[in-house]
Amino acid sequence: MSKRKGQKQVNRMVQEQLAAERRRTRTIWVGVAGALVLILAGVVGWGILQSQTPDAFVSPPGVTNDGGDKAGIVAAGEGPDTVEVYLDFLCPGCRQFETVATPTLNQLVAENKIRLVWHPLGFLDSQTSPSGYSTRAANAAACAADAGKLKEYGEALFANQPAEGGPGLSDDQLIDLGGPVGLNAPSFARCVRDMKYRDWVTNVNDKAAQRGLFQTPTVFVNGQVLQEPTPGNITAAVG
Repeated sequence: MSKRKGQKQVNRMVQEQLAAERRRTRTIWVGVAGALVLILAGVVGWGILQSQTPDAFVSPPGVTNDGGDKAGIVAAGEGPDTVEVYLDFLCPGCRQFETVATPTLNQLVAENKIRLVWHPLGFLDSQTSPSGYSTRAANAAACAADAGKLKEYGEALFANQPAEGGPGLSDDQLIDLGGPVGLNAPSFARCVRDMKYRDWVTNVNDKAAQRGLFQTPTVFVNGQVLQEPTPGNITAAVG
């Protein structure tokens, strides 16, 4: 092989290696660019999602972390044992539970044995026409907490519970229920109409679902669910 021919082969090999290296470099940069695009898209998507999710919500007085962050609200008592009640103001079973259990719960509160925590839910929103009464009633109950009248107003809601399938109580009716329990201030009416605590009720719903709860009434005593929340079982579970 001549010297000139050998040099040509060497040059060709070098050119092929350089071309291959350029292809590899181009492939690497295309991959890097693609990864950067995906990362940027993810960051933008996360930013959009975050902008659509409220950073905070307004909570009524007396909220607790029982059952999740700001998921409960103290209805009565400061005793050492905690009784949690998950309720929906449209739920007939909740009304029956409140009728049967309230005397026992009131006695335990009076004896300074329990702290009674309510979790007002909007689980049955779809059971009225138009939908949404459960959340409106829970919001109204939270509005009553502004004046320290949560339990009294909640009992009034159960005493005047509308039938499932109907329209539920109107805002005017919810406001009127507050009068007999001392909720006569314009701020209560404004809170009810403005749905001030709607996002808080949504939070209560979410935390209940995270706790694996999808029915009402459900009762916990010191973090343990009662399979049969009768007055006797509640009393027995309280230390």
